[in-house]
Amino acid sequence: MAGSVLTHFMAAIGVLGLLTVVPGPDMAVVTRRALVAGPGDGLRTVGGIVTGLLLWGASTVAGLAAVLAASPAAYLTVKLLGAGYLVFLGAQALWQHGRSAPAGPTDAGPAAVGSPWRTGLVSNALNPKIAVFYTGLLPTLAPPRLPAPWAMTLLVVLHATLSVAWLSSYVFLLSKAGRALHKPRIRRALGLTTGVALIGLGLAVAAPTG
Repeated sequence: MAGSVLTHFMAAIGVLGLLTVVPGPDMAVVTRRALVAGPGDGLRTVGGIVTGLLLWGASTVAGLAAVLAASPAAYLTVKLLGAGYLVFLGAQALWQHGRSAPAGPTDAGPAAVGSPWRTGLVSNALNPKIAVFYTGLLPTLAPPRLPAPWAMTLLVVLHATLSVAWLSSYVFLLSKAGRALHKPRIRRALGLTTGVALIGLGLAVAAPTG
């Protein structure tokens, strides 16, 4: 029994790890916040993102995420709201880029761009694909000998832990490259790229899935 649980657990770590490191909305949002207001802001954004994951996880264990995933109207509503929020963040980044490129992270404090924790939370809470992932793929990774609620809770916590580790490490790497990233030309290029990426991700989320 112990061997079977460990095998499933290691397989889950591999799958969740790959899904965590693939670039997506989370990384784009963290990049923007870290570049605008520094690593502290980036880490608070990570906290909001992980809070969103835990909310989806709790909804999944309670059965609410399955209802959303099974309801085309509810799924479409959350999908469009999430897409609109990503496009809004991208447009905001482009607008700030168009005004000027700040010389350093302290020139534009968190108050200038809103709450980083709320940004991370909203971007994840309005991502219905997490509900589909948690209700569709996550159960297949659950160790079969554990009670379903406990197995799902374990996997959600594992996903949140991997997300914290990866995104926090990413913020750390951005901070280590601080001097290069704070050069006006580099910051303008990164601001433009991040804004376009967020808008592109929002449009991709809003696109029909077939």
